[in-house]
Amino acid sequence: MNTPKLNRKLVLEELDRVPDGMGGFTESWVSKGALWANLDARGASEKLVGARTLPVAKYKILTRAAPFGSDSRPRPDQRFREGLRTFDILAVGEYDEAGHYLEIWAEEGRL
Repeated sequence: MNTPKLNRKLVLEELDRVPDGMGGFTESWVSKGALWANLDARGASEKLVGARTLPVAKYKILTRAAPFGSDSRPRPDQRFREGLRTFDILAVGEYDEAGHYLEIWAEEGRL
């Protein structure tokens, strides 16, 4: 296994839902910290959202590993941000047998 080049700084974000006092919620994304990563484009597709067709790019993202339960370990209900770009996390698993890196499958462009 080659050592991945972690050359992109991504901000890990988590959705925060706060009751608005009228039966609904206010949602905002809160930063959980930054991780260095390697992004590898893995394809693209289109999804129908309402009456519009939107492009969706798929990525494999590699980062350093973090223990289960750690705030720095990405989860499928979170996303990465790089500037104006966002990557919705779909799945997370160990990349190597020694457990030094995580392999994260994500989509860019989802709503």
